[in-house]
Amino acid sequence: MNKYAVTLEFNKIIEMLMENTVSQRAKENLSMLQPFLKEGECRRRMKETTNAKRILESLGTPPLSSMNELDRILDLCSKGAMLVPEQLEEVSQFLLACRRMKSYLKRTESLENDIAYYGSSIDALNDLCEEIEHSIRNGRVDDSASPKLKDIRRRKDNSHQQVRTKLESILRSKKEWFADSFVSMRNGHFVLPVRKEYKNMVVGSLIETSATGGTYFIEPSAVRRLQEEISALTVEEENEERKILYTLTSLVDEHSAVFKTNVDIMETLDAVFAKAKLSVQMKACEADIHMDRRIVIKAGRHPLLNQSECVPLDFEIGSGIRGVVITGPNTGGKTVALKTVGLLSIMAQSGLHVPAAMGSEFSMHNMILCDIGDGQSITENLSTFSAHITTINDILRQSTGESLVLLDEVGSGTDPAEGMGIATAILEDLKNKGCLFVATTHYPEIKDYAKKTPGLVNARMAFDKESLKPLYKLEIGEAGESCALYIAKRLGFPPHLLRLAHDAAYKEYPTKVNSENNESLLSPIGADSQSGIPPDLNAPVLIKENPKKNVPQNRSSRFNIGDSVMVFPQKEIGLVYQKANEHGEIGVQIKGQKKLLSHKRIKLHVPASELYPADYDFSIIFDTVDNRKARHKMGKRHNPELFIEYEN
Repeated sequence: MNKYAVTLEFNKIIEMLMENTVSQRAKENLSMLQPFLKEGECRRRMKETTNAKRILESLGTPPLSSMNELDRILDLCSKGAMLVPEQLEEVSQFLLACRRMKSYLKRTESLENDIAYYGSSIDALNDLCEEIEHSIRNGRVDDSASPKLKDIRRRKDNSHQQVRTKLESILRSKKEWFADSFVSMRNGHFVLPVRKEYKNMVVGSLIETSATGGTYFIEPSAVRRLQEEISALTVEEENEERKILYTLTSLVDEHSAVFKTNVDIMETLDAVFAKAKLSVQMKACEADIHMDRRIVIKAGRHPLLNQSECVPLDFEIGSGIRGVVITGPNTGGKTVALKTVGLLSIMAQSGLHVPAAMGSEFSMHNMILCDIGDGQSITENLSTFSAHITTINDILRQSTGESLVLLDEVGSGTDPAEGMGIATAILEDLKNKGCLFVATTHYPEIKDYAKKTPGLVNARMAFDKESLKPLYKLEIGEAGESCALYIAKRLGFPPHLLRLAHDAAYKEYPTKVNSENNESLLSPIGADSQSGIPPDLNAPVLIKENPKKNVPQNRSSRFNIGDSVMVFPQKEIGLVYQKANEHGEIGVQIKGQKKLLSHKRIKLHVPASELYPADYDFSIIFDTVDNRKARHKMGKRHNPELFIEYEN
């Protein structure tokens, strides 16, 4: 199973399938299940699951057998070994299961079901099964296995009875000699428990002594002849049993080909009915599989989520639409929607029913590729963004016009301006290849890109503005909107700060003084504030040290190298490469070009501390390759021919 299927948790679906099997062979077979690449094979497997489910719902659980020991038993037969009674009982149990399965499938013929024809290929070997049942019972060769064995055991039982009668007579006549009042059996011999002081009074063979040494177990000479007769009969009995077991083993070996066919059929049925059981458990149904580049999911549910709480997903892509860009609030269900599309696609292409409504359709894909989750790797020392790009590189290299690609938060984990550019480039490449793709994003520019690009469509996760809760419902054709300001307003965020937030987000950052009340929009809220919100008298109070001198802060000094900033009025994103000079001008690199700009035109977007590690070498971004090489060589030794040029 490839890493993309694991990311979509198809391995957990496989585990659920395996739990529904009876035999180990079926478990192993299902553990290797993967999407089919031939449409005909995929359709056949899907129909097979449907037929098995119909049978399951009509006739109940099928009479399957574990078959776990049968392979080893057949292997022993082929090597000339003798099967023991327990192994022959395994064989008969399997044949009984075959007989019951044949009868079970016979009843399905009225359903006009293709699975019924498996029954015609099963040979229950009734004669062999009856022979084993006749000869083996309760884990031993039965008396009825042969007339000779029955006669030997009858004579042996008579000899046993004669020995007991003789020894019990001795026990009754000399009670004081014996430690117990009953005959014992030691090492296959009938013996008397003689007290130590009377050991010489009983003539016979010492067979065993008690742990304390106080009792001697002696076989009296009076029964020696009978005991020898019993030993001889025991040898005859073992020889006859061995003969019977070898005969039965030979019969099993003669039918080894039939056994292997039966095992294959029972294994196949075990796997097929496991798929049907899973369909019943998930309340799933058959989906239409085709080669058209189109996916239609009606009321789809993620199979690993609580079905009573899962909001059904309606989704469609194809028919001229190659890509869907999903936007919406965090925890709004974007990733779940993405995983649902991917997991249901894998399930359908693997011949499984999908938890969705009838009429759902799935396209055949040569690959289903995805980048979901942060993918951070400590062992490979990769950041979240680096891990994403590594996965994206693999996806772009492998994807074709027949692929399905799923990207979660495409372009995230880096500077927003550059991340947006990378996301756009990725989606453009996927569009040009012609593959189907679904991507989630927070970038508003990506929404605009999808809106303007033929073959792409926006979608959003619905949000209830009254309850301020996500609805986890996908709405295709609508772009998601930011709800942050709306939520802040509903929750009582101060109106003047709300206006300030709106201006900061959508207009030039305000630096002017409010003419109405002659106060800065950034004035602190306190007892004299005009915000309309009274101060919390129980709130913790910050104690500020009285400055010796009121020195106004130079706004230009708060920018550091590496800060991501927004430049007005163009609203372009750039990176600070040089701190403010004496004129308050700051060096900003925009789209690879360095400029000195007034600090009044610049607004901090993302501080460098959130974008780069503490010891990051910014020359990687701002310096030329030649300068970096020269600096590296100059750091090793002096070279008068080396020099470094800097741009103004």
